[in-house]
Amino acid sequence: MISFLRSLRLPGLLAFLVALALAPASAQDAYPARAIRLIVPFPAGGPTDVFARHYAEALATKLGGAVVVENKAGAAGAIGTLEASRASPDGYTLLFGTASTHALYPLMKAAPQYDPVKDFAHIAIVGAAPAAFAVHPAMPADLAALIALAKSKPGDVKYGSPGTGTFLHLAAERLKLESGGADMVHVSYRGSAPAMNDLLGGHIGMVSDTLGTSLSHHKEGRIKILAVAARSRSPLAPDVPTVDEAIGSKGFVAELWNIVCAPAGTPASVVDAISKATTVVMADPALRQKLQVVGIEANQDSTPALARDYVIAEQARWRPVVAAAGVKPE
Repeated sequence: MISFLRSLRLPGLLAFLVALALAPASAQDAYPARAIRLIVPFPAGGPTDVFARHYAEALATKLGGAVVVENKAGAAGAIGTLEASRASPDGYTLLFGTASTHALYPLMKAAPQYDPVKDFAHIAIVGAAPAAFAVHPAMPADLAALIALAKSKPGDVKYGSPGTGTFLHLAAERLKLESGGADMVHVSYRGSAPAMNDLLGGHIGMVSDTLGTSLSHHKEGRIKILAVAARSRSPLAPDVPTVDEAIGSKGFVAELWNIVCAPAGTPASVVDAISKATTVVMADPALRQKLQVVGIEANQDSTPALARDYVIAEQARWRPVVAAAGVKPE
């Protein structure tokens, strides 16, 4: 009788064991099962935050779950990025990083607290905003003439940036380097807005800024954008040449790019799911139009492998610029 009863329970037991074995796979297939946290390592309201919120909204729709933006600003993005690197690698914490957090950070720190390559599972480079070099109307009307002036009168041309060691500071230093040593003096500001105010007031001759934030002043004739550091002209300002067109350089690209990544160790299936969703999201014409209005070019062609390789290449690209600028690692 006992044997008979055990035989009756055996199919049920086998079914239970099979269901138990399949449970993790089913849960993984149902990703996301709860809200995803997207860390933005910069203040709310800035261009990175605006981009991240557009992305989060679209990603949530595509994945069918909530994506909650958390601003963790401080130390030029390092605080939030470090928190993301130390989060549980379960797919429920993502980072919306930048060129500053993933290319420049290890070049600027004597003892980096995170490794932008090893400590993350890279998902996609989602877009970029090109640097733009803009001058006061009293300055030369083209970039080649400005560089000639800087060479003929060393130290007379002063340019502003959002701060020493920022991406836009180094973009201008790279311009000096690749133009054969134009002697322009850097003036450091606490952000782009005060630098632009001093340009408008004629206190400095040039600013290194992004196209999106300079464009309205350019269109009003209060400043003139001499060139954009991009591969091609922007549809927002088709009258503005690229740096390559303006001075005859080859491959001068300085774009403040954005990357989506997760902590290292995040399951490959989760990374793949977010990557595929991101490709669809970044191809959406409505989102691309929203980003273009603020000077950001959306990228739909990235993959985890391409994103990782891009981070490595950008670090190599900017290392000699940091050295030439004389910026000391902290």
